[in-house]
Amino acid sequence: MFGRDLLSIADLSVDDLQQLLEVALAMKRDGSPPLLAGKQVAFLFEKPSLRTRVSFDVGIAQMGGRSIYLSPAEIGLGVREPIKDVARVLSRYVDALVVRTSGHEILGELAHWSTIPVINALSDHEHPCQALADLLTIEEHKSLEADIRVAFVGDGNNVARSLAYACALAEIPLTIASPDGYQLNDGDREQATLLSGGRELLRLVADPSAAVAGADVVYTDVWTSMGQEGESLLRLASFSGYTLDAGLLDLAAPGAIVMHDLPAHRGEEITDEVIESPASVVFDQAENRLHAQKAVLALVLGQPQQV
Repeated sequence: MFGRDLLSIADLSVDDLQQLLEVALAMKRDGSPPLLAGKQVAFLFEKPSLRTRVSFDVGIAQMGGRSIYLSPAEIGLGVREPIKDVARVLSRYVDALVVRTSGHEILGELAHWSTIPVINALSDHEHPCQALADLLTIEEHKSLEADIRVAFVGDGNNVARSLAYACALAEIPLTIASPDGYQLNDGDREQATLLSGGRELLRLVADPSAAVAGADVVYTDVWTSMGQEGESLLRLASFSGYTLDAGLLDLAAPGAIVMHDLPAHRGEEITDEVIESPASVVFDQAENRLHAQKAVLALVLGQPQQV
C-alpha cells in the first residue's frame, strides 16, 4: 500500500485488508515504532470532528510524525483557490493529506492532482477509516473467521456503505434495515458483490426485526448526519420504529455485541439502556479508530520493510 490513496474501502484488496488489520492489532498490542519520523501530515477538514481529528493527531504523534490542521477558512477548497492548486502546493510541503469533506468528488480531485497519499477521513459517500475500525472491533470481540452475521439498522449513509464494502471484503453476511427512500442503492449492492468475489452477502430490508434476528453484531448510526439538519423532523418520522432498544436487541443471537460509530443521539437511533449495556462495545470501537488509522498511515507512509 506504500504511496497509495485510501478514498474508499473499494480501493483495498482482501490482502490489503488483512495486512491493515494485522498491523493495527500489532500496534494496539505492542505500541508503535517511529515509522513517521520526519513525516508531516496535513489535515484538510471541512467538517467538525472529535474522534477523527484526535485519533489521527495522536496516532501521528505516537509514530513520530507531525500534523498540521488546516481549517475551512484557511483553505477554502475550490473557493479561495482551485482544488488542483491546493493539491499541488501541499504536495510540496507535506507527506500526506487527511481529508474530511462533504463532497466525495473533492477527494477524487485532490488525489488526481496530488503526488502524495490522500486519505478519506469522511465524505458524504464513504467513511473507510470508520469501517476499518469496525472490522478491527468485530475481530477482537467475535473473530472475522467465525460464522457470524452483522445487522445494521438505520440510514443507508456513508457509514453503512463503507461497512457494506468492508463486510463484503471480509466475506461477512450483512443485512441493512432502512426505510424506503433511505436504503443503499443498486450500485452499492453491485460493488459489494464485486468485492466479495461474486457472493451476494449484502441484504437490504425494511424491517429492523428481520435484520437483527439472529445477528451476532448489531450496528446503528444517527438518522440525521451533518449537513442534513434541515431534514431532521422528516427523518425522525421516517425512522420511527428503527430505534435499537432492548426489545430489538433481544432478537439478536446470544452474546451479540452492539456497535455505534458515535456521536449517538440517545433516545433516537439507540437507547441509553442499550448503549450502556454489557453488550455495547461502542467505546472499544471508538478507540480502534486510533489503531486502524495508525495502520493506514504506517502502510502508506512507512517504509515497507519497517512495517
